[in-house]
Amino acid sequence: MRLDKLLSNTGYGSRKEVRQLLKKGMIRVNGAVMKNPAQHVDPDKDAVSLLGEEVVYKEFIYLMLNKPPGVLSATEDSRDRTVVDLLGAEERHFQPFPVGRLDKDTEGLLLLTNDGQLAHSLLAPKKEVPKTYFAKVSGCVTEEDVNEFSKGVVLDDGYETKPGFLNILHSGEISEIELTITEGKFHQVKRMFESVGKKVVYLKRLTMGPLKLDGNLQLGEYRELTDVELQELLKLDSSKRKG
Repeated sequence: MRLDKLLSNTGYGSRKEVRQLLKKGMIRVNGAVMKNPAQHVDPDKDAVSLLGEEVVYKEFIYLMLNKPPGVLSATEDSRDRTVVDLLGAEERHFQPFPVGRLDKDTEGLLLLTNDGQLAHSLLAPKKEVPKTYFAKVSGCVTEEDVNEFSKGVVLDDGYETKPGFLNILHSGEISEIELTITEGKFHQVKRMFESVGKKVVYLKRLTMGPLKLDGNLQLGEYRELTDVELQELLKLDSSKRKG
């Protein structure tokens, strides 16, 4: 990889800004001052430093976000704030995107990454990656609903969903439930409850595959995945990866 590309991809500025650093002799490769931006380096073998500080190359970024309501699961929008707008400049440099989407008024777990291969694996229908939601539902959720969901329900457009696991936490005028599904159709959780005559009034995603929402993250907060979390996610990707 070209030295200027490595430094730019690591967040040390644009290619033009990086060339200025090189010109001033601020970059060393394996202890030697390097001024040639086209010099090729191996991020896994060569030691690159800026004013004595080691440059750690990172190709991908993986962020867990506790999405707040009112924010779009998109990279940009002309009217509304997006989940990418919640990130700092350092994270936005990697150009991450949300893996799948949560409705504008839905809260909870959202993964953002620039790893398209992993995103594809998580979203591929054949993978049937389970997602668990907590919801407050207007109407008394019953064991009959549990049975209906376990067989799959027919949505308003005639689509029959795959079976969903419905767990009733509290049944009443406003019921509280957890629902695990393996699909991601548009407004699916809301439409599943509409099919049994009830309305979701609050929705929060708790899990996606092995990834669980960090209870310490406040709405709008995010953090990088731990190595353990990332390795569990990568197991879902059957493709061969470098390294």
